[in-house]
Parts: sequence; structure tokens; C-alpha cells
Amino acid sequence: MIDIRDAYRRALDGFGDRLHLVRPGQWDLPTPCVDWDVRGLVNHLVTENLWAPELLSGRTAAEVGDAFEGDVLGDDPVKAFEASAQGAVQAVYAEGALTSVAHLSFGDVPGEEYITELFADALIHTWDLARAVGGPERLDPDLVASCAEWFAKAWDGYREAGVIGDERDIPADADQQTKLLAAWGRTP
Repeated sequence: MIDIRDAYRRALDGFGDRLHLVRPGQWDLPTPCVDWDVRGLVNHLVTENLWAPELLSGRTAAEVGDAFEGDVLGDDPVKAFEASAQGAVQAVYAEGALTSVAHLSFGDVPGEEYITELFADALIHTWDLARAVGGPERLDPDLVASCAEWFAKAWDGYREAGVIGDERDIPADADQQTKLLAAWGRTP
């Protein structure tokens, strides 16, 4: 598996590339995440990015409060994403980030695990965004392989928590990206 910090940075770069393809009339298009349109999906990722520096520095959700509730995109969603991604990437490369303790809503996890979850979410949502706006859906194969390796061990927890859709049926000879997306409940 590649360095998880590098994987996360590269996943955010891929999301940013697709985000730059969103045209003015596409912000309310549905995404494969049934709860979100394009703007809601981008807002979700920006919110996660904003939380990363806080949680990797040891702060709790209670300490941060509702600072990142609601619409964090403002009038310029692309600029909001870029600023949040820059802060998140700086946080994951900060001294001690991998060994820190992130106080998540479901419990405390090592910083490396939290960064891995951020990476996986950014990667899968890159495909969601591309699908919604007609952008390139092919993900970086190295990132797909890293995510698939990690997710094979994490799948049960995600399924039990109800944070992924039902696994989709796919052909046995499907490529690794198709298998990964199907495991996350996506229909590639």
C-alpha cells in the first residue's frame, strides 16, 4: 500500500480535477449518493477536509462544536474545496499525524486509520462526482488497489454502521475499480 498521506493527497487532487469540470447548471444534479446532489456531495467533502486538521490535532467534536455545520461552500465551492483540501493535506503531513488519536463520533482511532478513511471517502466520492457531471470516471489504479486492500478488512464495519449502500452484483471478471465501487454500493 502506498503512503496513506500520499494516497489521500492524490485522491483530493483527483476530486479537485473533477470539481473543475462542474458547469453552473450541474450543482443540483443527483449523485450516486442518494442523499446528495452535486453541491451536497462537495459540501460533504469540504466539511470532512475542514474537520481533518481539528481531529488530527487531538480536538474532539464537542470542542469544535457546530463550526462546520450547514453550507460551508459559500459563493465559490471550488475555492472552498481548494482551501479545505490544502489545510487537510497539511494536517496529514504534520509531525505526529499518523500516530495521533482522532476522536471520531463512533470512538477514538489512530490518526493513520482516520486518514485512511478520509482517503477512501475522497476516492469513492471522486467517482460519484464524475458520474454525476459526466466527467472521467476512471480512478487512479494505484489508489483503487490501496483502497481495495484496506476496504476488504473494513467492509464489515461500514456495512454494520449502514454508511454504504448494498453491495452490487457484478461479473466475476470485473476490473478492480468495478469491484471496489460495487463493494461500496455503487453501480458502475
